Amino acid sequence: MHHIRVARTAQHLAVRAITLRGLAHPLTLALLAAAATAAAQAWDAGHQVADIHPAGTAQKARRG
Repeated sequence: MHHIRVARTAQHLAVRAITLRGLAHPLTLALLAAAATAAAQAWDAGHQVADIHPAGTAQKARRG
């Protein structure tokens, strides 16, 4: 579960940086890279994308 928490936090920080500083800002780019790395580590640890993005799971349940 540690990988999921780290990936979600990194993604949240990256989105906040995009909102506050814009997509091309160096801090934003660094945070996006950190979020991608955290997501890759979670994937390598055996977690699925739906574990990091639970909203996608809820959308599938509504469709199916």
